[in-house]
Amino acid sequence: MGLDGDLYKLVLVLHILCAIVGFGGVLLNGLYAQQAKARKGPEGLAISQANFLVSKVAQYFIYGVFVFGILLVALSDEAWEFGDTWVWLSMALYIVALGISHGALRPTVERIIGLQEQLVAMGPPPAGATGGPPPQIAQLEEQGKRAGMFAAALQLLFVVILVMMVFKPGA
Repeated sequence: MGLDGDLYKLVLVLHILCAIVGFGGVLLNGLYAQQAKARKGPEGLAISQANFLVSKVAQYFIYGVFVFGILLVALSDEAWEFGDTWVWLSMALYIVALGISHGALRPTVERIIGLQEQLVAMGPPPAGATGGPPPQIAQLEEQGKRAGMFAAALQLLFVVILVMMVFKPGA
């Protein structure tokens, strides 16, 4: 086995592939959110729904990053150990990121899509209607800010973990 073994290299390829597909599938979600906001109505809703579906698929690859990372440590013939700072800290930050993603970001995005669906179902305001925008508009703004904050935290965690994997502090 070891770092030069074929099995280790295969698992490394799978680890990197999962990172590319998983994190690549979600790192630009903010651009999709901007496009959904710019288009509003059914078009904006469709962008949000498509992006949410892609993110759900990407999450399975993100889980794979963790699984293959554990296998890499196990297959490394003690070149890497779970007690190495970069390994355990990366794992801990990954788990924190999953908590933010599943506990905060995902429910926020689901609320955003629900609000968009409500607005689309309402249709355009009647001709000559007065009175301001529906309350869902303000709620969308608030939820969009929350989603942006959670996404920024996740992107920062991603970069910190990536730096640790490259520089391996404590190895």
